[in-house]
Amino acid sequence: MTVAREQALRAVKSVSRTVGRLTAGSRMVPGFLIVGAQRCGTTSLFKTLSQHPGVLPPAYHKGVHYFDMDYHRGMNWYLGHFPTTAKAEAVKAQIGVRGITGESSPYYMFHPLAGQRIAKDLPSVKLLVLLRDPVERAYSAHSHELARGYETESDFERALALEEQRTAGERERMIRSAAYASEHLQHNAYLARGRYIEQLERLEALVGRERMHVIDSDDFFADPRPSFDAVCDFLGLPRWVDIAFGKHNSRSRSPMSAELRARLEDHFAPYDERLAAWWGRVPSWRR
Repeated sequence: MTVAREQALRAVKSVSRTVGRLTAGSRMVPGFLIVGAQRCGTTSLFKTLSQHPGVLPPAYHKGVHYFDMDYHRGMNWYLGHFPTTAKAEAVKAQIGVRGITGESSPYYMFHPLAGQRIAKDLPSVKLLVLLRDPVERAYSAHSHELARGYETESDFERALALEEQRTAGERERMIRSAAYASEHLQHNAYLARGRYIEQLERLEALVGRERMHVIDSDDFFADPRPSFDAVCDFLGLPRWVDIAFGKHNSRSRSPMSAELRARLEDHFAPYDERLAAWWGRVPSWRR
């Protein structure tokens, strides 16, 4: 994208947000949020869901990042990103159910304050969570953050060794000061983000298990139809045949050493065991 085009798009988004904020009272309230985990297929699920005629995505953004990065802007700013209630009613006339809207911000699940903000401001929203092999997730996240400039260590093992030092006290500091944003916690928590059970239990305590639906990413990509149908059922949408499945936002990288992989699998083993008990199924990477 050229600089001129990027600037033009940014200007259009700014105007759209302003108009949206002024008309917040007529805007749809999100019915679902894809809250994580990062590098687990959240973009692919959002693009797939957006093909369903019952889903009306936000304008210009798959992820609004309100509950993690822009909470200070207020609820009217947030609602300004979403379609009008009139569009939701038009969907009902077409397919028999009222249209729903939602967004995908995969930092929500890990952010120390986002969960309680969601529970307070969206008391009936449904949360979608995608999970993949936490070893692969960590490796993919490192490549992703390196390419985006948020990681300075090109060696994955060195970045892992720095994680504890980089993130020490950051969660507590964010809880003490809502205005504080931790770059290291957001971009360099490779192991912590893969300890899924800690995040799921925290969300469950805030919103209840019945409002959470967890998807195994490997199963979704290997055979997407059953996983997608289950998502539609959870969201109260009719199952839809005319859906094109794809994999988006993936990055190629060199193979990980067998020794490092084994070490990371050992690290995640007790967390995966707790995850399996909570989920009621063995995750694909442990079968």
